[in-house]
Amino acid sequence: MHRAGHLTATSPYLRMSMKLHSLRIILSAILISIALQAFTQSSEGWKPDILGDGYEIRHVSHPADYTGEVVSTIIRKLCPDVSIDSTRTHRGVLYVHGFNDYFFQAEMGDRFVEHGYDFYAVDLRRYGRSITTGERNFDVRSLSDYFPDIDSALVAMSRSGLSEIILMGHSTGGLTSAYFESRCHPKEIKALILNSPFLDWNLGWKERIIPAVCMLGKLFPNFKISQGISTAYAESLLKDYHGEWNYRTDWKFTQSPPVTAGWVRAITQAQKGLRNGKADIRIPILLLYSSRSVNGEEWTPEHNRADGVLDVNDIKKYGMQLGPDVICVRVEGGLHDLVLSSPEVREPLYRYIFNWLSRNGL
Repeated sequence: MHRAGHLTATSPYLRMSMKLHSLRIILSAILISIALQAFTQSSEGWKPDILGDGYEIRHVSHPADYTGEVVSTIIRKLCPDVSIDSTRTHRGVLYVHGFNDYFFQAEMGDRFVEHGYDFYAVDLRRYGRSITTGERNFDVRSLSDYFPDIDSALVAMSRSGLSEIILMGHSTGGLTSAYFESRCHPKEIKALILNSPFLDWNLGWKERIIPAVCMLGKLFPNFKISQGISTAYAESLLKDYHGEWNYRTDWKFTQSPPVTAGWVRAITQAQKGLRNGKADIRIPILLLYSSRSVNGEEWTPEHNRADGVLDVNDIKKYGMQLGPDVICVRVEGGLHDLVLSSPEVREPLYRYIFNWLSRNGL
């Protein structure tokens, strides 16, 4: 006997329900398979980069944030297989660019590849190759927003067999890299190279209003703040002016664009989070900075021999607080982005970097 209203194993309704349930499971499995295949194709498929010469990229989609769609981009150049059994290198470098920037320093990437390191870089969300239609370029509310962009590159590197990774960051990318390492401590990151990291503001008397701007940034994060009209730093880099480099000026503007109060707050919070022992970065750190700073909105020859963006004394002061193993290197005649300095500056700089890595077993 079976109670009325309950279906038995022999009920045609139950058999039909079981068939429909099985069909839903099969359809779900098919949809999941299609989604996984699409994800694999989009996330694992590498294609040639605009730099050419063996550089390739893939885009990574992230959950939407306060600006909408979010994409980061991984760029890489791999070492050739040089041994008889084609054993791949297990060492790599991950480079993080600065504000109003993107990865274009192919010479730097080539140097690491020549020394046996697979080279990777990331164009962070809303920068360079990762810019999408309608976004507020370069905007961020917390530097931790960039952690998934960096982490996705580290995952790609680990999947390719790299077990020893050197994290390298320039300017705001140096601040972001140090902040990431201090908070996340990935086991595969063995050393940190900081190229003129943005560890403090260089605004003179205007620094007194930073706390007020941070309060504004909490309430009205999209409030725009001008950064001035100077093109002196760009003129020290670009071939069309007084430098030796070409890059896309729709991705790296000749005049630094306005920032938001939310961006100012994000930078300030990260800077404070790395001071007075709060960083406690336990891996070796190579802290690189120019021998002097230069001010002035108009280009002068001095802009080609000094840091035209940050105060180099602040870089050393706060860089020494990042951890117990910090080596400071004062680069005579270096630009803000030291690897874009003149050949007589960057050649010995590269030699020092690789000697330092060698001394640290990397």
